[in-house]
Amino acid sequence: MSGPLSGCRVIELAHIMAGPVAGLMLADMGADVIKVEKLNGDDTRRFVPPTINGESAAFLMMNRNKRGIVLDLKSEAGKAALKRLVENADVLIENYRLGTMEKLGLGYDQLSAINPGLIYCEVSGFGRTGPYAHRGGFDLIAQGMSGLMSITGEGPGREPVKVGAPVSDITAGIVAAMGIAAAYAHKLKTGEGQKVDTSLFEAAITHTYWQSAIAFATGESPHAMGSAHPLNAPYQAFRTADGWINIGAANQTNWERTLSLIGAPELNEDPRFSANAVRIQNREVLADLLNAIVQHKTTAEWLAIFEEGGVPAGPVLTITEMHADPQALHRDMIVSTQHPVAGEVKTIGHPVKYSKTPGGVEKPAPVMGQHTREVLREAGFSSDDIAAMIASGAAVAAD
Repeated sequence: MSGPLSGCRVIELAHIMAGPVAGLMLADMGADVIKVEKLNGDDTRRFVPPTINGESAAFLMMNRNKRGIVLDLKSEAGKAALKRLVENADVLIENYRLGTMEKLGLGYDQLSAINPGLIYCEVSGFGRTGPYAHRGGFDLIAQGMSGLMSITGEGPGREPVKVGAPVSDITAGIVAAMGIAAAYAHKLKTGEGQKVDTSLFEAAITHTYWQSAIAFATGESPHAMGSAHPLNAPYQAFRTADGWINIGAANQTNWERTLSLIGAPELNEDPRFSANAVRIQNREVLADLLNAIVQHKTTAEWLAIFEEGGVPAGPVLTITEMHADPQALHRDMIVSTQHPVAGEVKTIGHPVKYSKTPGGVEKPAPVMGQHTREVLREAGFSSDDIAAMIASGAAVAAD
């Protein structure tokens, strides 16, 4: 693997999403990520349908660029094999419930004694300290407790709505990767490893920056506003003749440009709309007036007008429409890998581009135990040792 983290070895003991997101981010940046699955595999292997030639689409998405092995960590041989892998690893990622790894003899204190330079990353529901540390966590729970569900949806008085994507899972994985990268920079300077601890709860809270700023200043909790913005207006979706368009008139210059482009400059003379503060107060009236104008042209017609006039605007795309968008394709956000069972598999690309150390997606997700023999050989196990482990059920290999 190429990339800025080339040479970094990561052991991923994580399952489903948050931990695997951290692993895929590191793998996209060039790290050698070894995914250690339990005997019945990562739970996402059973997130079906859909499948691609029998392989879980969910697993294929979350585990590209990784090598995969299967170990029974409840067996002494499986634990011994993991400890051997840890000796030459830079990072270990786990997202089990509090105390699970310690009961297995694989907690931070036990493994850092083997490898003092180990960066041990824990991704959990609520973090490893505090009154909720013992609780399990899922994206839905984190979204609700973080306040996100109170600001998502059509408006006050409607039923709670979560963000469509599992943002606390995904963000926790990205934040974990950021923390690991920072700890790895420290290790390269000093040789010291450390524990990195983050959670779905904390990751979800980071999405409330604007709404928390408002609450800190006013003492009142903001509410759901549909597609509108709490601090700018107009900044939301408007219905066109054939769909929807987002218009970002997020400052006075763009507001005045918008009025010129839609042929309604007189609205700027209206005291209800002359400045952002009063536009926010009269957001619903303003939205009604703009919708009455915008609905008379198609999305494509408005996009051409706003692009020429320098006002940020964009269509509301479906997922498949996004997959075909020329900018997404140009930026390598939609890429393909060749899987040994599923065949050609499309996946989402790496969202950061590097001028000197290009990363990206180079390998498909592994089949169960695809790299078990290879990784154990690299760790110094003989062919006989590996065969004995497989025969005893302490390890599983694809071949």
